[in-house]
Amino acid sequence: MSETLKAVQDMTDEAPATDVTGTFVQWQELLGELKKKIAARFELHRDPSTEELESFGETGGPRGSLAGFSGPEVDWMIHSWVGDPEHGFVNLHLTVWLGPHVRVPHLGIALLCWPGGWFYLDSVPRASLVADGDYYDRYYAPAEEEWLAVREEYKDLSWFTSRSGFIRGSLSPTAYCYSMPRDARHIELVRRLLHEHVDRWLAWVEEAEAVPAGEREELAGADLAVRRNIVERDPANVMAVRYFGERTTDRLVRALWGGDRGLPRPS
Repeated sequence: MSETLKAVQDMTDEAPATDVTGTFVQWQELLGELKKKIAARFELHRDPSTEELESFGETGGPRGSLAGFSGPEVDWMIHSWVGDPEHGFVNLHLTVWLGPHVRVPHLGIALLCWPGGWFYLDSVPRASLVADGDYYDRYYAPAEEEWLAVREEYKDLSWFTSRSGFIRGSLSPTAYCYSMPRDARHIELVRRLLHEHVDRWLAWVEEAEAVPAGEREELAGADLAVRRNIVERDPANVMAVRYFGERTTDRLVRALWGGDRGLPRPS
């Protein structure tokens, strides 16, 4: 298996201009299916701070859409995309950060074209996996066999090693973070992995024990710190700056972690 060490902007700049609209549409449809599953389980409300971000940018040029949601069991959910698919770059997100009533890992999904394919899928931990062995055994150990099998079978996957050590440190041991060909075989792999993971994650939520009320404030504070740090330190933010400038990028980044949210956080 190979390794990708280049930054997002370098991958995009070094490739010829390529229309990736076909893959972009497939990515949108896939995230739409997953969002429908999630919305069927949780009560979700659109946060007013993201309503003006429903559509931004220029038709036929760099543009995007961002929607933030919250609810009694969901602290912050993002369904978004940004890019210029006709010229080879698009970045899509579906992330769900749960409320502090449970310790189930958060859901992290990102799909990208640059113009090759790329995907990220992870269970974002809410405990130290080294200190809390039971937490690891419950949520991560069962995924090890499948994770290794994918690496062994799909030789055209290229492990994406971020040039940011902070981002590398944010990945769990069973995270998927790969560059890949945009062919039917690999698109189907991503579709299968994402659907299976979301189904498993929803089952975790159903089976989770409640967090004692006295521990929830601390957990909520840690969740927010992790979310904000990951979003603000994402090296791919440079692409938004390139397309939309510093001011709009700052607003998009704040929206991704909920910096301007109008709805209250769940307790």
